Amino acid sequence: MEKSIYLKQIDNESKHWWFKARREILNIQIKKYSTKKKMSILDFGSGSGTNIHMLSKYGEVDVYEKDNKTSTFLKKKFNKNGIKIIKKCFSKKKYDLILAADVIEHIKNDKQIVKSLNKILKKNGLIVVTVPAYQFLFSKKDKALKHFRRYNITNLKKLFSSNFKTLKLSYYNFFLFAPIALAIIFFKLINHQFINKTEKKPNSILNYIFYSLFKLEKFILKYFNFPFGISIISVFKKNKYLL
Repeated sequence: MEKSIYLKQIDNESKHWWFKARREILNIQIKKYSTKKKMSILDFGSGSGTNIHMLSKYGEVDVYEKDNKTSTFLKKKFNKNGIKIIKKCFSKKKYDLILAADVIEHIKNDKQIVKSLNKILKKNGLIVVTVPAYQFLFSKKDKALKHFRRYNITNLKKLFSSNFKTLKLSYYNFFLFAPIALAIIFFKLINHQFINKTEKKPNSILNYIFYSLFKLEKFILKYFNFPFGISIISVFKKNKYLL
């Protein structure tokens, strides 16, 4: 993503409604499907490191971030927390859990990266994936974030179908879908770059309202799937019979 956008994420990830609620939703899903008390975990494409503290509750965390400057920032931030920042993730080490939170849409060859992640996942290991939804919502914001695509339930499931069993696959950010989708479509029609508005934390009242609505989904997603949403959340289990 563009440097200015990444810097905004660093400033806002602890309090921005989207990052906060997403962490809580991810936490509930990991808690539900994990079977080990202490897991070996890879935060693949960690970005600003917004999920690292949450993941560390479940075991030992390795963090991989391809960008050198971002990796250096993460080393400074988490140096004293027992978090290992790794330069290479496709080695002999294997993990019980891999988190790819809004990552694979940044990778041109998503099929290849799924195969590579499969190789470093233990038998019966879990991979938790979130991605932006619906190609018709692809906008200048996606381009600024260096996205290659957005997904739907069908093509995301197909992407993981060869080597994984689907445990959870649902749209989310459901309650805010209408206003966000309409805003994206409007800005697309007028050819306006609006990423600065969305990456910046809104005023305290709006931030609390958005956070409360999005956070509510963590309880519903524990038992049900949403028919549509701005993003997709998924949990896949490695098929023990496949390598």
